[in-house]
Amino acid sequence: MTGIVAQNVGRTSGLIKAASGGGGVWTLIKTLPSSGSDGTLDFVDGSDDVTLDSTYPIYVFKFINMHPGTHDVLFMMNLSEDGGSNWNVTKTTTLWYTGHDEADSSTSLAYWASKDLAQGTGYQTISLHPGTDNDQSCSGEMWLFNPSSTTYVKHFMSTLNTYYHNDYTYSTFCAGYGNTTSAVDGVSFKMESGEIQGGKIKLYGLKDSA
Repeated sequence: MTGIVAQNVGRTSGLIKAASGGGGVWTLIKTLPSSGSDGTLDFVDGSDDVTLDSTYPIYVFKFINMHPGTHDVLFMMNLSEDGGSNWNVTKTTTLWYTGHDEADSSTSLAYWASKDLAQGTGYQTISLHPGTDNDQSCSGEMWLFNPSSTTYVKHFMSTLNTYYHNDYTYSTFCAGYGNTTSAVDGVSFKMESGEIQGGKIKLYGLKDSA
């Protein structure tokens, strides 16, 4: 959020508003830190001070140093339309990545066909395999558009950078839609296997004006 000036508005929930010329108003809804042993980190509307409804047309998740407990696993997401009882919204997605190693000996640019979904209900990969070294993690963001709509499907897109387990930087780009006209009211994040053992996720709501 380059050029955005933030100010604390004194809410007990820790609400923060940030305005930028032409950029709208960003409201910090929830910061969910890893306890060090999380199977998932879930954001469900109406639960634990989370808002994920018609209040905002756009929701943005910021991932800060997501650290896995298991070496060489993917970071993934899924959607719910029943308050988190099930994480199985049908999705169609596209996924590609770029990579470069610390030794400056290898680069890559590729579409990752095996990790996209075509009307799949499983968790969607949004980042390549971070390692478990103390300094390894993945960071980035995911945008979710108008999840409360009962007319349109639910578009999302994400960009994350990963300190890969064998000392590469990989940037992963994913986009797609939840193929449902029911309101989406929950988003879940997890590692492919094992626990999330570090990092935090911040959820913002974005709209044109306060």
